Amino acid sequence: MIALTYVLALLLTGALVGLVSGMLGVGGCFIMIPVQYWILTAMGIDPTIAIRVAFGTNLLVVFPTALSGSLRHHKKSAVLWKQGVILGLTSIPFTFAGAWIASNLPGNILKTIFGSAILLGALRMATAHPIRVHGEPHANPLTYVLLGMIFGFVTGLIGIGGGVLMVPLMVIFLNYHMHEAVATSTAVMVFTSLGGAIAYMLYGLGMQGLPPYSIGYVNLLQWILLAGTSIPMAQVGAHLAHKIHPHGLKWIFIAVMVYMGLKMIGVFSWLGLPV
Repeated sequence: MIALTYVLALLLTGALVGLVSGMLGVGGCFIMIPVQYWILTAMGIDPTIAIRVAFGTNLLVVFPTALSGSLRHHKKSAVLWKQGVILGLTSIPFTFAGAWIASNLPGNILKTIFGSAILLGALRMATAHPIRVHGEPHANPLTYVLLGMIFGFVTGLIGIGGGVLMVPLMVIFLNYHMHEAVATSTAVMVFTSLGGAIAYMLYGLGMQGLPPYSIGYVNLLQWILLAGTSIPMAQVGAHLAHKIHPHGLKWIFIAVMVYMGLKMIGVFSWLGLPV
């Protein structure tokens, strides 16, 4: 049975994830995955199994959280649904490819590669041109099909919703307003997270050493605790996103990316910092 301390940690983590997801259009994996990994390894789960379960469970939490946040963004007419649906549907089959590779590679290698990419993305976004004032977002469907393939693969590979990649690409290369990027990214994560979660369930079936109440690499107990607080807080985060100036929202997002990149690489652990 899971200890009360772990239950409280998961409930608080879910609340923070929901807030970040709704406000910044990211899945909150930089919060969820480390906390889940810590709890699972503290329970005696093998680290390799623990990181995969953290990835899979994270994606299943992102699904209802992103759904909740995207509905709130839709009420503000900020979601570009045509582009979002193309991205989402294209991404689903590629989440399975990414998850298959992740189920056969050490988690540390994957985290280091992705963390480096996130830091480069944060640097590029920080030095990009000012946020769009005139013109329309890029509309070529083939561009969104290609990006959907990339987002889906990364979702499966690293166990995240993909928002941390989508938002900067939309702002820098597709001429999105920051609010449009956050809102549309949140909607796309409904697709990417569901496909990824199903893939992690299937690839983990029959594995030995899984924690109790697991379907493959998805732990239902952790999912319930995390999603129970993340879903309502996603509404709060989406509401706050429309109260913040786009320039301020951009720099909040950059700060999140830098933290996430350093965390995945393991810089804080090397320095002995408890963050």
